[in-house]
Amino acid sequence: MTTMKVLDASGPVERLKYQLKFGKVFAGALFETYGGILSPPKYFNPDAPPRKVRPLRVSTQEIYWVETADHVHIRLTRYQGGSKGPVILAHGLGVSSKIFSMDTIETNALEFLFERGYDVWLLDFRASVDLPTAKTQFSADDIAKYDFPAAVDKVLELTGADDVQFLVHCFGATAWTIALLGGFLDPAKVRSTVVSQVSTDMVVPLATKIKSGLHVPTFLQAIGVESLTPDVDEDSSWTDKLFDQAIRLLPAADEEDRTDDAVSNRISFLYGQLYELDQLNRATFDNLHEMFGVANTTCFQHIAAMCRAGHVVTLDGDDIYIQHLDRMAMPTLFISGAENACYLPRSTEITLDRLTRANGAALYDRKVVPDYGHIDCIFGKNAARDVFPYIVEHLDKTARVVE
Repeated sequence: MTTMKVLDASGPVERLKYQLKFGKVFAGALFETYGGILSPPKYFNPDAPPRKVRPLRVSTQEIYWVETADHVHIRLTRYQGGSKGPVILAHGLGVSSKIFSMDTIETNALEFLFERGYDVWLLDFRASVDLPTAKTQFSADDIAKYDFPAAVDKVLELTGADDVQFLVHCFGATAWTIALLGGFLDPAKVRSTVVSQVSTDMVVPLATKIKSGLHVPTFLQAIGVESLTPDVDEDSSWTDKLFDQAIRLLPAADEEDRTDDAVSNRISFLYGQLYELDQLNRATFDNLHEMFGVANTTCFQHIAAMCRAGHVVTLDGDDIYIQHLDRMAMPTLFISGAENACYLPRSTEITLDRLTRANGAALYDRKVVPDYGHIDCIFGKNAARDVFPYIVEHLDKTARVVE
């Protein structure tokens, strides 16, 4: 099957199209199993019956819609687990707060914090794939300037607390960092934070450097592409399916993490390798489409600008944040997966060194988790054993009992 040739094709795209079509009709399952890189990717079936959802071990949720100063509506979902005070969980780009509450693992981050007495608030800021605003154009500057301050003020208003704690991940961590360094979020309102994978500094793999250096997101926006998504299913067009085949030809950060799942491959294409496959259970991997969705090109453009600079800058590349490290003088734990191929672990190491020199070593700690990548630190099958205890240990040091 792998030595078949298509004659008289106008080019490689048409040749691949007919080779795939013939292979699927002629050999069916044999081609899918033994066709190697030429076999069709596996797609999510949108007509599949709903899966059985595990009830979460938490209280009834309370949902609050918050209007920001620029008139965007963001969402806070509260689970009152005890008296240790409010902790706000902020997701990354192209996902939602569901990364903290996914039911496919035995104990998710929400349940872990809830069971240990925290008043947990899941923040869906404007980039959340669960909100219609995800399809609009904005940058990390906007999230930092409007969403984080509005969310914190609302939580303080509703709880009567003087300050909050945070668990921030990836793009949410970057926006949180900008919110503080830019003076948008009052540091007095933040008692302590756990920062997952990235903060002030970005050290990225070569492939990311190339995409950033070529200004790929800016080019996409210029030709009218306003958003990107890993969403793909069996009803996708043949051009989408050809694109999925092309992605599979790209080198993987680790060949052991190469997969024939179309959604997973698109996630890796957009963001880099986000997880170690052996850290995800089958249920989580099969339902990645529930967590990942659309992300606008302006956010990718901003990420590219920061990757080129090596640290947080504005969307336009203005270097106005990094000189205000005194605004991050608060107890902070940085967590990196040792195998992170999205933001290399060196990223949080540089941040730790910056902040230690600026504000002293007593405020900061850093954990590098062996055998973990990027987002599997949040929803890995054993994250409750390998990662979450570090989070609670740090938060417990500064927890305040709220009457």
